[in-house]
Amino acid sequence: MFHATTDTPIGRMIMTTDGKALTELCLENWWWAPSSVDTDLSATNAASPDRQPDMPEAARIIVHQTQAWLAAYFAGEHPTLDSAPPLSAQGTPFQHEVWDLITEIPYGQTVSYGAIAAELAERRGGRRMAAQAVGGAVKRNPITIIVPCHRVVGSGRSFGGYGGHLDVKAELLDLEGVDLSRFDLPH
Repeated sequence: MFHATTDTPIGRMIMTTDGKALTELCLENWWWAPSSVDTDLSATNAASPDRQPDMPEAARIIVHQTQAWLAAYFAGEHPTLDSAPPLSAQGTPFQHEVWDLITEIPYGQTVSYGAIAAELAERRGGRRMAAQAVGGAVKRNPITIIVPCHRVVGSGRSFGGYGGHLDVKAELLDLEGVDLSRFDLPH
């Protein structure tokens, strides 16, 4: 696995690639940030894949694609999954089902955990699904923003969670033009 960082308006993000696909993308201070990341990545110069001589060209390409996708996103250009690097998140089959549904949430829209559970149940043949199970899978999404788990909210006025950073979730949804006044946001 190869790591690099990139600075974004919401903070420095860690990108992990196996050289074939992006395997993780998160803020560097999140609870699930890759623990194997070398502390040298905290230095700006080490963050660049071009300053890491051991990183193969295929991994550099994935990192540059991720940086370009994030730059487009934060510039408000609405990048799609088609313009993202190849993705290869580690997870259970159930988690992958949930993450696949999350990628279908359009830019600037939100969907509740319960609605995802209902859609997943329908796709599985009607067997009921718990919103809490969906929440657990959403929480474990290792490729944030590109797999837009920030677009998943609670029911009613509930905002839901976001890796302990509800301020970041609010910032991302605000960037996408979501009306945040419809939620009870923590202060």
